[in-house]
Amino acid sequence: YRRIPAPHTHFAIMGIATVMDGYPLYYDAVNEHGLYMAGLNFVHSAVYHKPRTDRKNLAQFELLPRILGGCRTVEEACRELEEINLTDDPFRQDLPAARLHWLLADRDQTVTLEPIKEGLLIYPNPVGVLTNEPPFPVQMALLSHYRGLSPKEEESTFSETLSLPAESRGLGALGLPGDLSSPSRFVRAAFVNCNSVIPPTPEATVSQCFHILGAVTQVEGSVRLENGSERTQYTAVCDADALIYHFTTYENRQISAVRMTEQEKNGASLLSYPLLHREQIRFLNGASL
Repeated sequence: YRRIPAPHTHFAIMGIATVMDGYPLYYDAVNEHGLYMAGLNFVHSAVYHKPRTDRKNLAQFELLPRILGGCRTVEEACRELEEINLTDDPFRQDLPAARLHWLLADRDQTVTLEPIKEGLLIYPNPVGVLTNEPPFPVQMALLSHYRGLSPKEEESTFSETLSLPAESRGLGALGLPGDLSSPSRFVRAAFVNCNSVIPPTPEATVSQCFHILGAVTQVEGSVRLENGSERTQYTAVCDADALIYHFTTYENRQISAVRMTEQEKNGASLLSYPLLHREQIRFLNGASL
């Protein structure tokens, strides 16, 4: 760490990262106790502070490894977070501190962490999802606009004198936002996640999670930028019990996975596996591309 002593050992951590100078800059990860953490863009609202003498001063990129490296549960993490002050120290001079907020979850609960002017705030997250801006309390307040949505087929309340048959299934969710803005994706993800049916097997649950995340996938070209367009670079699902990290990339939709074994838990060096960026297609009749 830049400003506090580093521990001699830490829990094993597994996730997606960019490795620079031998250091993993994690996007999201899970530790050996099933505690999960993900960082999402919080460009307009994130505020980092100068070092304080009464706090543990961590750079933004040190927060995830600090929490996952030393905490078993969300409850433990929240106690640790009360003592932390996030600083604006960059990883490198050519790499400014990313402005993020975080989703933190274990088997029992989920919270949102947001670094703002008042400090690092912790919010209970009852819907279990997070997107980018706006701040989490605003995202939750927006859900009230959609309180009438339902996964069920609703009765017609338009008029007692009109008989209006349902022309399609799914009309209970009529009005669910379908645009690609962050607030709309939050509402869509919350609705799908809160109404999702839990499958009976771990494999089916992993598949269901990928379907939930597919509801908010960004397709390249749909959101244009000055230097290209946004897209969902990767999608990940963590099995906190079996300690398996599943993922797909934009170019390869076949699910890849890494299991955390005793070797990884007890290892002393960074292990890296390349992401697969070529579509893998299984031909059932023996043909090939």
